[in-house]
Amino acid sequence: MNQLPQISEAEYEVMKILWKHAPISTTKVAERLTKISEWSPKTVHTLLKRLVQKGAITYQKESRVFVYTPLIKEEEYLEKANDDFLKRFYNGRISRMVTSYIQSGHMTQEDMNELRKLLFNGSRESPIYRQ
Repeated sequence: MNQLPQISEAEYEVMKILWKHAPISTTKVAERLTKISEWSPKTVHTLLKRLVQKGAITYQKESRVFVYTPLIKEEEYLEKANDDFLKRFYNGRISRMVTSYIQSGHMTQEDMNELRKLLFNGSRESPIYRQ
């Protein structure tokens, strides 16, 4: 996997908007984010600028408007983030993570049923069998 930029939690919120709606203008990004956060449009502009500097997104100037597009795919970023999380907290072992979560008592019966289905009823085409 090629080197992906380090993205903060706030920058990740911006990326979610871009992945879903790109190409999208600065104004539209700010409108969407100010509805779900307490960020000012200036904060959104700063986050967009940081993401450009990190190479996570690009922009084009169309007349007087900046229009942004992601340079990294959501799936690629999530795969890296998942791997980093497992390595950091569970020595790269998903079994340790699942065991910890089950023992914490936070797993619902629905979660357990979905996990069982993935593990025991999955087909060979299921992502769980790919290696």
